Amino acid sequence: MTAYLNALGVICALGRDKHQVAHNLFAGDCSGMRLESGWIAGRELPVAAVLGELAAIPAELADQSSRNNQLLLEAALQIRADIGRAIETYGRERIGVVLGTSTSGIDEASRGLAHYLREQQFPVEYDYRQQELGAPANFLADWLQVSGPAYVISTACTSSARALMSAQRLLDLGLCDAVLCGGVDSLCKLTLNGFSALEAVSDERCNPFSANRNGINIGEAAVLFLMSKQRGEGPAIALLGAGASCDAHHISAPEPSGRGALQAMHKALSRAQLQATQISYLNLHGTATQHNDAMESLAVATLFPDGVACSSTKPMTGHTLGAAGALEAAFCWLSLSADNPQQALPPHVWDTQPDPDLPALHWVTANERLSSIAPRYLMSNSFAFGGNNVSLIIGDAP
Repeated sequence: MTAYLNALGVICALGRDKHQVAHNLFAGDCSGMRLESGWIAGRELPVAAVLGELAAIPAELADQSSRNNQLLLEAALQIRADIGRAIETYGRERIGVVLGTSTSGIDEASRGLAHYLREQQFPVEYDYRQQELGAPANFLADWLQVSGPAYVISTACTSSARALMSAQRLLDLGLCDAVLCGGVDSLCKLTLNGFSALEAVSDERCNPFSANRNGINIGEAAVLFLMSKQRGEGPAIALLGAGASCDAHHISAPEPSGRGALQAMHKALSRAQLQATQISYLNLHGTATQHNDAMESLAVATLFPDGVACSSTKPMTGHTLGAAGALEAAFCWLSLSADNPQQALPPHVWDTQPDPDLPALHWVTANERLSSIAPRYLMSNSFAFGGNNVSLIIGDAP
């Protein structure tokens, strides 16, 4: 069954709606990556934060207040009219919510615990539910008063890619007629210090697939798709195929040959009933760590021996962790949408110094153009700790 992606709400360092994000994405704008101190003691690091005030959590849901839920609310407000039409068409009990996150409201919880250690009591604004992984789905379902299945998937950096897969499954099983799916993660000290402990965080803007790459930058984002069985009034763009694998090679390092990544990509192609040669663009996971880029290069060169236009967009957005899979699927969606009249593709931003130890890939430049002739098929990869791999195919709907 075709899973139509009828509407998109998105907020990240590139902008606060799909029009801003598309404009800055295709321009290769990295200005959202800014040096900040205070995240890790003694270090000033590039982070990709959303600047400015965020939408306030409604008073009746104040006990669910967190920056994570505020980012999610911003994305949801962008497609509020589309959601309203879906509720009117299908009924509240037929609308599901499936999201990915890795942080939820842990930043508020961390500050609440620090306050408790100092004062022997929690601050008045603290609520345990802020930090629960299911909090984003609970909040969105409560705010919209929808009563279909509502849950969160947390598989580190593949969380929201898996959320899209899960949403499609709910449609296929007939459990929902429409699903709000995507992901959200906010900047917090816990994740930044965690990746720093792994010696994976760069002091400079990340440089994916370069001989000079030395680690990731962290960002924040919220992405929300309205997925349904019906084409609807929006663009005819759909999730056409998805594949997942878990090679369980190591708790944090990827399987070096790319076997698990390749398996996920093959599964996505099989489910979409496509050949690798039909893929016009590949959004790479491309974290700019030594091991991830080496593994992904091998997998991509194996699957696409004749090459495929590809790029990593993380120098523009940072690695948004649990939101990354949905965010980069959104970039594929935007590439196919009316917000891209020039048929541009997300450029690969780096120092143009290839690693001689990696297979050469076809990097998207500012002049690269996507065909205007449908159908067009774009792929997006996400890889996570524990050897958790997901590949999605977004394309013009049949």
